[in-house]
Amino acid sequence: MRLDAVIFGGGVAGLWLLDRLARQGCHAVLLEAGELGAGQTVAAQGIIHGGLKYTLQGLLTPSAKSIRGMPALWRAALLGHATPNLTRTHIRSDCCYLWQTDSLSSRAGMIGAKIGLQIKPETLGLDDRPEALRHVPGTVAKLAEQVICPRSFLADLAEQYQDRLLKIDIKNGLRFRLHSPGEISAVELTDPGSGRELVLSPRQVVFTAGAGNVALRKLAKLDDAVMQRRPLQMVLVRGELPILNGHCVDGAKTRVTITCDVDARGRMVWQIGGQLAEDGVAMSPQALTQRAAQELQAVLPGVNFDHTEWSTYQVDRAEGSTNQGSRPETVQVLCAGNVTTGWPTKMALAPVLANEIASRITAEASSAPFQSTAWADWPRPNVALLPWEDPHRQWWPQPKSTHQAPPQRRAA
Repeated sequence: MRLDAVIFGGGVAGLWLLDRLARQGCHAVLLEAGELGAGQTVAAQGIIHGGLKYTLQGLLTPSAKSIRGMPALWRAALLGHATPNLTRTHIRSDCCYLWQTDSLSSRAGMIGAKIGLQIKPETLGLDDRPEALRHVPGTVAKLAEQVICPRSFLADLAEQYQDRLLKIDIKNGLRFRLHSPGEISAVELTDPGSGRELVLSPRQVVFTAGAGNVALRKLAKLDDAVMQRRPLQMVLVRGELPILNGHCVDGAKTRVTITCDVDARGRMVWQIGGQLAEDGVAMSPQALTQRAAQELQAVLPGVNFDHTEWSTYQVDRAEGSTNQGSRPETVQVLCAGNVTTGWPTKMALAPVLANEIASRITAEASSAPFQSTAWADWPRPNVALLPWEDPHRQWWPQPKSTHQAPPQRRAA
């Protein structure tokens, strides 16, 4: 079947691009080897960053410039005022909070965070702080950065484009017919379950499969040494916890980033990233949770972690390679033949990546409507579970000495 584009990878980047191409009249389908969002997207904390964390040294960095317009763009889509229509995506919080440790370097970071941003911190008085931050001794600010549920986002777009989503088996059910390296004339699919075959003939092929881009580029006979991985080990805490979404700033770093949601059994779950998750890569899960308990005690005095359960999970941030493995400043796109490979770098930058790739793809002159009858009974990918909903996940009791009484406030 002739198509304008075939997209590989059903995470935030691939689904946003699919919506963009469909709306501009392209005959496009998306192929997913596992579950939609499995890996980076469903493991993300869901914060629609506006660049604050990249200005903590007092400079408007290229990273901050590339992302500072994203909160407004996403907010419009979540309200149904822009595309894609994300009105069914669950918004965990309409804002984040920023608080500092009581140090001179942290105070300098808070000042730097206000430079050149469209979303700027709004300092809060004691009575306006959320419960979890009532006893923080330093400054607390509010940021108009929304927090979404990544799985809800995936399910939202999957429902809208169910007829364009196909599940594939890369090892046993995918072959590229090549004119030359990077020039794909046909995508040959086999359903291992039924043995049925399907041949797609796209004008353009797009890889937005995160870490899976390496295997796809190998199949297309392209250089596969163009990607890097920056690992994280995230911490999970569940139990009777207050609502909290935000960052604790210590100098030019985010000491911890905390987001929260309610699990299927009604328990509050905290998802903890930031510098803690980067430093925790080399630690055992138990050692990391002990470290996390100490960090939370230090940055959130007064929060009670009694009767909580803890776990960790690992995830790789897959990105285009940079010198010395540093974080890319913005999205990355590679083109060879009729193959485009893209990494959004941050979830919030998916619209930027989609716009850049979609600008290279046009619909054929034919105005015939899109038809999905050729694969009407082909297997469809499911949406991946959130990390804490994994039925095989191990949890353990809270580390000792995680509760600290709130500090006594002295009268002036």
